[in-house]
Amino acid sequence: MRLSFLKYAALLFTLQTALAAEPTEIRLWESVAPGSENIGNVEELVQERGSPEKPDRRLSDITIPTITVYRPDPDRNTGVAIVICPGGGYSGVVVDKEGHDIARFLQDNGITGVVLKYRPPRPEGFVFKHEVPWLDASRAVRLSRHQAANWGIDPDRIGILGFSAGGHLASTVATRYDDGSDAATDPVDRHSSRPDFQALIYPVISFRETFTHSGSRSRLLGDDPGEELLDLYSSEVQVTEQTPPAFLVSTYDDRVRAEHILRYWEALRAMDVPAEMHIYEVGGHGYGIRDTGKPVSTWHHRLLEWLRERGLLTVGARHSDS
Repeated sequence: MRLSFLKYAALLFTLQTALAAEPTEIRLWESVAPGSENIGNVEELVQERGSPEKPDRRLSDITIPTITVYRPDPDRNTGVAIVICPGGGYSGVVVDKEGHDIARFLQDNGITGVVLKYRPPRPEGFVFKHEVPWLDASRAVRLSRHQAANWGIDPDRIGILGFSAGGHLASTVATRYDDGSDAATDPVDRHSSRPDFQALIYPVISFRETFTHSGSRSRLLGDDPGEELLDLYSSEVQVTEQTPPAFLVSTYDDRVRAEHILRYWEALRAMDVPAEMHIYEVGGHGYGIRDTGKPVSTWHHRLLEWLRERGLLTVGARHSDS
C-alpha cells in the first residue's frame, strides 16, 4: 500500500511538472476584443526570420490578442508573474526574441512568464485606435491577477516587462492603470491593471522630446497628434507617487536613445519612486536576451538580482497553490 501511494505521488508530481512546463495560449477576451468589432476576417501575418534553432517571428495584422503562459515547476515557484510586451515599432510583434525567449528564462527561475500578443494600432489593411494596445496590455495584467489562484501566483507580485515599443506600452500601463470596477459584469474587469513593478528594456518612453522614435509615434498616434495626446503617451509626464518601481536598461549606441530611460528615471526620482537604471556603452538595439558577447547580454541576470533585492524571488513566498 505504501509503495502504491509513493508511486501515485511521484506520478502526480511528474504530471504537475509537465503541465507547468507546457506553455498555454489563452485569449484575452472570450468574445470579440474591444476595437476589433468591425474588422472582419483578417488573417494574421507571420514573417519568419532567424533559424529553426533560434526563431525570430514577427506577427502583424493581429485581431485576436492572446497571452501565452509559461508556469514554473511547482517546487521552484516564487509566486511572481511578469507580463511580457514584445517590441515591433507598433507595426508588429517580435514574439520570439522579445517574448517567448524571456518567458522561458523567467520560467526556469521560478517566475510565471506571460507573453502578450497584442494588436498593433495600424497594421496594414485596417486601422486600430491608439488605445487598443493599451487595452490589451492592461487586460493581460487584470487577467493574470484574476487567474492568480489557478496559476499559483501572488496577485500582489505581478509585474510588466517590455522591449522597445513594447517598453513604451509597458510604461503606459504602469503610469495609466486603474483599480478595476466592483460593478463590472466581466469578473476580470474587477481587478486592478496596476503592475506591481515594471522592467523596461531599450524602451521608447517619450513622444514629446526631439529624441523620440518617430516611427512608433506616427504608427500609434498618426502624423499630427495634438499636445494632449502627446502628453498622454509620454510616460515621463504621467509618473505619479503611485507609479510602480522600475528597472531600466539601455545602451549608449542604441538608435532608441538612452535619453528615454534617463528622462523616465528623473521623473520617477522626482516622485520618490524606486528605480534602478543600467546604461551600457555598446549593444545597439533589439538584442533581447540572446548572447551578443557584450556586457549588455547579462541584463536579465541583473533583473533577477533586482527582484531578489526587492524580496520577490523567495521560493515559498506568499502565493496561492494550484
